[in-house]
Amino acid sequence: MTQRPAPRHLLALAQLSNSVGDGAYCTTSALYFTQVVGLAPARVGLGLTVGWAVGSLAGVPLGRLADRRGPRGTAVLLALGTALAVASFTAVRGFLPFVLVACGYAAAQSGLAAARQALLAVLVSAGERTGLLARLQATLNAGLAVGAGLGGLALHSGTRGAYLAVFVLDAVSFLVCAGLLSALPAAAPGAVAGVVPGRRPAGPGVLRDRPYARVALLNTVLLLRLPLLSLVLPLWITTRTEAPAWLVSGLFVLNTAAVTLFQVRAARGVDGVEPATRAVRRAGWVMLAACAVFALSAGHGTAWAVGLLVLGAVLQVAAETGQSAGSWQLSFELAPPDRVGEYQGFFGTGVTVARTLGPLLLTSLLVEWGTPGWLLLGAVTLGASYAMGPAARRAAGRFPAEAGQHVRVG
Repeated sequence: MTQRPAPRHLLALAQLSNSVGDGAYCTTSALYFTQVVGLAPARVGLGLTVGWAVGSLAGVPLGRLADRRGPRGTAVLLALGTALAVASFTAVRGFLPFVLVACGYAAAQSGLAAARQALLAVLVSAGERTGLLARLQATLNAGLAVGAGLGGLALHSGTRGAYLAVFVLDAVSFLVCAGLLSALPAAAPGAVAGVVPGRRPAGPGVLRDRPYARVALLNTVLLLRLPLLSLVLPLWITTRTEAPAWLVSGLFVLNTAAVTLFQVRAARGVDGVEPATRAVRRAGWVMLAACAVFALSAGHGTAWAVGLLVLGAVLQVAAETGQSAGSWQLSFELAPPDRVGEYQGFFGTGVTVARTLGPLLLTSLLVEWGTPGWLLLGAVTLGASYAMGPAARRAAGRFPAEAGQHVRVG
């Protein structure tokens, strides 16, 4: 008799599947919309900003749907919805249809992320969640690297057919993801490990949960680093340093490989509120050092610039893996166990907000202002990392009757 794959293996395969498609999509989509569809770059940026703004609003209600209707079925439907949205991009011929499809795509992606977190909470014990999330993040980066390579082939070809093949690949990857998620064990709505049967939902909901909201807000500040690799560093390297342009690709490969190899190690021992806040605090200091090194890369010769940029990238990825591990642990530990989907949907809006506001803020702060901007970013990151400890402890205090059972699980 064939043994059924373990849930964690199916979750990893689902992550790998859609991350390959996403890697190819992210590499090619901007050029497809501008060069093939014919949209102005400013309109592409506006459309994506509107889309992700809608996506950030959709995360909470779609996460709540996962809690009430069951995370597996919700995740499968949202994976299918993402596949449909990606396929719909191939039929876009104007700005308004592009915005509408972008809104559907971002909403489905945001909801899928929340539903998958709720599904993970159902299938995996509390003590294992951060470690598994680290493995899934490593899998995600490996898939993105493979997808980026496939996207590079399409860019090299430069034909409409090659670009369309990328969108088909991405759509198929989410269909495969939906199939893998549907093979996971079924779970009743709200069936999170540690929830007492018949227990009433704790509190009025995430939008009125101020302690948790403060933690999510601080995490959003820490996530402002997200556009560094894809936007800010390429502009910094090509306009403010003597380093060759090909280093942009090299730093991307370095980041992807390092997260793939070391994210799991960075998550070891992060098994409660205090270890998580310590990890975030350490990451704040490392990020400050990374910002200082990046600032020093301007005004030097090629060899020094390359060396400093590589050192800065190593420090930055060390900060990224530490901060990610800490924030994952806090996002689960501080959420009522019967509202994981709703709370994860809210916590996940930090990524959307950072990706929406980050490009504008960081381009002005770092590329235009230079060294003072880098140092300010590092100082703000460090301040937010230190504020996370008191905020997390106050949020943990919301569960006085079950603090030992819920907050310190694992």
